[in-house]
Amino acid sequence: MSGAPETVELVRAGGPHVAGLMARVEERLREDAAGHGPVLADHAGDTIAAGGKRLRPLLVLLAAGEPRDHDAAETVVRSAAAVELVHSATLVHDDVLDAASLRRGRPTVVARGGRGMATAAGDLLFAQAFAELTGAPAGDRAEAVRILSDACSALARGELLQRADAWDAGIALERYLLRCELKTARLFEAACALGTQAAGEPDLGLDRFGRRIGLAFQLLDDVLDVSGPASRTGKHRGTDLLDGTVTLPFITARERDPWLAALDPRSIATPEAAEDVCERIAATGALDDARTMALALVDEARAELPERLDARRREALELVAGGVVARYA
Repeated sequence: MSGAPETVELVRAGGPHVAGLMARVEERLREDAAGHGPVLADHAGDTIAAGGKRLRPLLVLLAAGEPRDHDAAETVVRSAAAVELVHSATLVHDDVLDAASLRRGRPTVVARGGRGMATAAGDLLFAQAFAELTGAPAGDRAEAVRILSDACSALARGELLQRADAWDAGIALERYLLRCELKTARLFEAACALGTQAAGEPDLGLDRFGRRIGLAFQLLDDVLDVSGPASRTGKHRGTDLLDGTVTLPFITARERDPWLAALDPRSIATPEAAEDVCERIAATGALDDARTMALALVDEARAELPERLDARRREALELVAGGVVARYA
């Protein structure tokens, strides 16, 4: 598990059981990567080890609360592992599509093993996610599979939209937000839904909280791509611009700066050019406006927390909401 201070704080807020469950999630992830031969295991394992803050599996654990028995705990652990496996698979496949050489400062699977190996590693991670759910000893396994498969379908639709929108400076805000919801928010939503489903509380309604938090997360991620620095984000400032991905800061800034309004994204061909465009975007105040929109989504998410939620889960999920915003500070 990540040792980042904000992650440790979330684990503590969730209760003494969360650290133990998270350790079991990490063990399951290692087992999932290691069971399919040394070559695939190396690439899948490296992707999982790169990890990040494990926010999505933590959301599963926090949404579930303290499991009532051993079988419920195992189901929660498997659900959390499944969400992280899907997230890891999408990162591998994104890197294939983008021909990315680095992720979080480390060589990507496609850079190390080529397109074929990376595609196979991503496929393995996807398959193992559903194997985790079907192997759960408690809960409605069919419903769990439906929740995660719906999220995976949304991820694929979001990727198709992003590819269709590449280099299109004129995309509407509504289209951009739909893309963010499909590519990011729906997996956050699924994490919360899987947690409450594993806990036997499928009608608790935390999925709505997850969707808004996920959308705010993506908006702020797009802000960080423009604001940088690379030492913080793990990628060059303006990477989205270089990839032809039009995001909220650019959409907003084009309405305020005639030079940006006339700019063809295909002309942004070098890191230096992307850096210059980032400076122009920041000068319009578009980053602050995007942050304001994300803060409003976080406030809506907090308002979605149900009244009957116990105090411990409420506190932990409030910290999740605050942590999303803190990434920008």
